[in-house]
Amino acid sequence: MRDLLQFVNPRSAHQTFGVKIVVLGGDFCQILPVVPKGTREDIVAATINASYLWDNCKVLRLTKNLRLKSMSAGTKLQWLENFAKWIAGIGDGTIGCLNDGLVEVDIPPDMLLPSSGDPIATVVENTFPMFSTNNSDNGFLENRAILATTLDVVNAINQYMSDMHVAESKDYSSCDMVCSSESNDGILTDVHKPEFLNGIRTSGIPNHSLTLKVDSPVMLLRNIDHSLGLCNSTRLIVTPRNF
Repeated sequence: MRDLLQFVNPRSAHQTFGVKIVVLGGDFCQILPVVPKGTREDIVAATINASYLWDNCKVLRLTKNLRLKSMSAGTKLQWLENFAKWIAGIGDGTIGCLNDGLVEVDIPPDMLLPSSGDPIATVVENTFPMFSTNNSDNGFLENRAILATTLDVVNAINQYMSDMHVAESKDYSSCDMVCSSESNDGILTDVHKPEFLNGIRTSGIPNHSLTLKVDSPVMLLRNIDHSLGLCNSTRLIVTPRNF
């Protein structure tokens, strides 16, 4: 990840904030400010480089990829270095035509997977080939993941892999009732029917029905026990004793 550090001029910062220095960290190519219900223009206007303070900032760029430095030399390392430079070039706007909001970028052929017509099957078979042979190597599962652009794609990939993996399974369902209270007089109960609640699929909320299978990879969505490493986004494997 390419991080940017913005250092406010000490003299200007002292006059403005009453402190000597202000340090901001982040990468504008990856993380933008959150503006609730804001438009694209609102988000751009909320960035620090759109502020009048930006003229007093000095940008220091981190140029060394420490993850690549920790890897052993080889063909794979050279490919990862080229990929990292390609991604950085897209973020810096040095790859592709003039950025007018509709930029077209050519993806190198060695980064593409040949597909027979089913893109989900192509991605799954190349990322987790052991699923087709029912061979679950925990180390292999821990080092690979599929990234998706929308929740619909996530659900489609999860369903495809779950159907492919033949093992003992168990279904878990969420609560599908609205808590009644004296203030709403049953209005929410009439509007939010179980069919509506069960169909909600949004980021941060698990689906109504969750099917778990033995030896399938799962991810925690909440912090359970920091001392045991059971934190948000921890990846685990379902074992028979969980059932």
